[in-house]
Amino acid sequence: MSDSPIQTDVLIIGASASGLMCAIEAGKRGRKVIVLDHVNKPGKKILMSGGGRCNFTNYHVSAENYISHNPHFCKSALSRYTQWDFLALVNQYEIPFHERSNGQLFCNNSAKDILNMLLSECEKYSVTIKLKTEISSLEKLSNNNFQITTDSKNYSCQSLVVATGGLSIPKMCATPLGYKIAQQFGMKVWPTSAGLVAFTLQPEDKERFSPLSGIAIESVVSNQRISFRENILYTHRGLSGPAILQISSYWLPGESISINLLPDINLAEMLKEAQQQHPQQQLKNYLAHHLPKRVIDALVEESLSDKALQTLSHKEFKSVADQLQNWTIKPNATLGYRTAEVTLGGVDCDTLSSKSMESRTIPGLYFIGEVVDVTGWLGGYNFQWAWSSGWCAGQYV
Repeated sequence: MSDSPIQTDVLIIGASASGLMCAIEAGKRGRKVIVLDHVNKPGKKILMSGGGRCNFTNYHVSAENYISHNPHFCKSALSRYTQWDFLALVNQYEIPFHERSNGQLFCNNSAKDILNMLLSECEKYSVTIKLKTEISSLEKLSNNNFQITTDSKNYSCQSLVVATGGLSIPKMCATPLGYKIAQQFGMKVWPTSAGLVAFTLQPEDKERFSPLSGIAIESVVSNQRISFRENILYTHRGLSGPAILQISSYWLPGESISINLLPDINLAEMLKEAQQQHPQQQLKNYLAHHLPKRVIDALVEESLSDKALQTLSHKEFKSVADQLQNWTIKPNATLGYRTAEVTLGGVDCDTLSSKSMESRTIPGLYFIGEVVDVTGWLGGYNFQWAWSSGWCAGQYV
């Protein structure tokens, strides 16, 4: 261990999306920047995101797409470094991309294109990235510099940026370090939980619905506070798919969710019409025009589904419509951080400047990206928060 610490202007903890963006911007301003990370490769989450294609931003970014105890906090960063700004960089590097549903933008080839772009920019501005480095302690010195002790060398910096991410996907080496640093300096940290994550079901529901594993249906999924319309996916463990991941960030344990499997029709009215036109048709055969047979078998009582339409009452039609268009189910739990795409909660926004991401109480200490209590929807919003918050801090560190 060397006695005299390595001096730098800016030290960033975390070679993450936000950390690399901040490093690039600070480097552009001529600041000497070192990025430390305990992992063996930079940008691990970038590489695995979007099925390896990286859903790097979204055409339709607004503050409404984020969850925070301070819903206004993200507005400043998102308006000063927008999705169009990031797209300009992507276009400068001639990275081919495409739009999927709801404005989501993905690389045509590989997430490596985005990571290589960021690493090229870091190189251009002489950013040093040191991996496989464990931080053992840090403190603020009397000269207002920070001292960082690691398992190999000591560092001293004027500006310390925490870009450590959340607790999601521990196999990607997620740790609570960022929250601990905030707490060490007396800053408030909101309790964390898994977001954008699949549900497990109660034992009896799991048994009933596991035969549907692999079936995906476009649905509207709602709770008391919000609705999402996208696919749901039945799995052998429970429920997943984009609509489920979205609602999971707004779900409270013990709460039920409502699922409309046929959001575009008035099923009860259509059944009445079908009864006139095809009185002999079995209910299940009529419903099979709209939903997979296995779903009908699981959700509609056999005593009804085997009957001819002419033998069913309007009240029974309403009951069947209710079952399929207002299917209410109480998840048992989520799959937790192991598969969650993001972490809800984190460093309290009220302790940070929305302009610079700097701590209001500890000058020179900055928090960016997922470690902050700002969580985006599924669809590129979390990456945009990383780019925007990293860019903002990079103008000041």
